[in-house]
Amino acid sequence: MFFKTRLYFTAFITLAILFLLLWNHSHGGVPSHHLLAREDLPEIYNWWGAILLPLLTLLLTYRVEKRLTKQNKGNSRMKGIPKSVIVGFFLALLFGITLSAFFSFGNTEIPGYMLMGALVTALFFPIYRAECLLGFVIGMTYTFGAVLPTGIGSILLLVSAVIYLGIRPVIWFVISKARNLADYKAE
Repeated sequence: MFFKTRLYFTAFITLAILFLLLWNHSHGGVPSHHLLAREDLPEIYNWWGAILLPLLTLLLTYRVEKRLTKQNKGNSRMKGIPKSVIVGFFLALLFGITLSAFFSFGNTEIPGYMLMGALVTALFFPIYRAECLLGFVIGMTYTFGAVLPTGIGSILLLVSAVIYLGIRPVIWFVISKARNLADYKAE
């Protein structure tokens, strides 16, 4: 069931990016973006999204399926997509859209704060997961194409994984030891 869902979703994303690129082409040309918004750095054309976004969608939905199968103790027959996957995808999609909107309207401070907020959020929620990266990239694709959001999202994914899987357990360990010490002294 999940395999068919992955294929349908990938087909939908493929058609959506092709429609966006053709629409851009017929309305003044497909935009391109310089790395780090600097004219002296290479320019990346949004046409690459026609290849990257479908492949990324197929790969990341495969990663979601693999994780869910592993959590389901190897049983690949799931009743549906868990709510946590859907919520993670749509919240990341909303985050990417909001970030792009602030950047498009010329406000460059708020996106920086949003990215720092995402790193704080990584202490509490597993935002390093594949569905979050996919939602983030799709949310930013209209404004920046697919390549730049994939790069930014991948870096954000790695940092948030280190925070959630590495730093978070250390913090909880220190807090539990401090509580145990406080309880010991109270006795």
